[in-house]
Amino acid sequence: MSNFQPGILAEIPPQSRYLTFTGIPGGASRDVIQQFCREQDGSATVVGFGASLVLALGGRINGLRSFPHLAVAGVDVPSTPAALWCWLRGDDRGELLHRSRHIIHALSPAFRLQGSLDAFRYDHGRDLTGYEDGTENPTGDDALQAATVQGTGTSLDGSSFVAVQQWVHDLNRFEALSATAQDHTIGRRKSDNQELDDAPPSAHVKRTAQEGFEPHAFILRRSMPWIDAGDAGLVFVAFGKSFDAFEALLNRMAGADDGITDALFTFTRPISGSYYWCPPVRRGQLNVSGLGL
Repeated sequence: MSNFQPGILAEIPPQSRYLTFTGIPGGASRDVIQQFCREQDGSATVVGFGASLVLALGGRINGLRSFPHLAVAGVDVPSTPAALWCWLRGDDRGELLHRSRHIIHALSPAFRLQGSLDAFRYDHGRDLTGYEDGTENPTGDDALQAATVQGTGTSLDGSSFVAVQQWVHDLNRFEALSATAQDHTIGRRKSDNQELDDAPPSAHVKRTAQEGFEPHAFILRRSMPWIDAGDAGLVFVAFGKSFDAFEALLNRMAGADDGITDALFTFTRPISGSYYWCPPVRRGQLNVSGLGL
């Protein structure tokens, strides 16, 4: 099966840049999007459409919705939607700069840059806390099944839904914890990445065990660390065949179902949250026929 954007299932790149765009009132978005999609193959740059853009194009994608704003005791998960999201993947920051400038210029007749954030791979896939990220990711055919829409027999086959959040870490607070407390916060030993049987119920691994949901809540994580001046954290990126698995995990983390808050919230917090639909690929370019384009 090769109708998905290849960058979704590819390995995490050394460098990334995330661009978000908002529509310009009166902009010729249909013409601009058609031309833009002809130039993208979903490999070096993964593209996602927000709900507002899909509606502006006169389309409808079943399952696409706005990111939910979640507020429970001590936890605030914001919703910060955008019209268009581009994940630029590469190994050279200079090349990513020039590619982003090209994309911004190509979209400028109808879209304004809303945000730009650079990220990087740290020590073969660790979060800045030092813990391995994405340990529970499905692989092979399981990854394909978890991350993409398949078997509908429609132009949606090969598409994917992606949840994107920017998390800000308080690394001083985390590093002030003892090694045992850090391990119990995550639910794994940093030294060997082994899951801890005696971790408390609030440990992140226990809150997000994907097999512990009915149905199972499998997602494909493609998260990467970021640094900006004195701030740092994680760009959380999760692809799925729908948003259902991600929302089940998020609600469990926030303690919305049982009142137990994920220990991650003791040292990190999300400052953004958005949903996008990533169209499939056909003949080497993005296939937006599902939007009537």
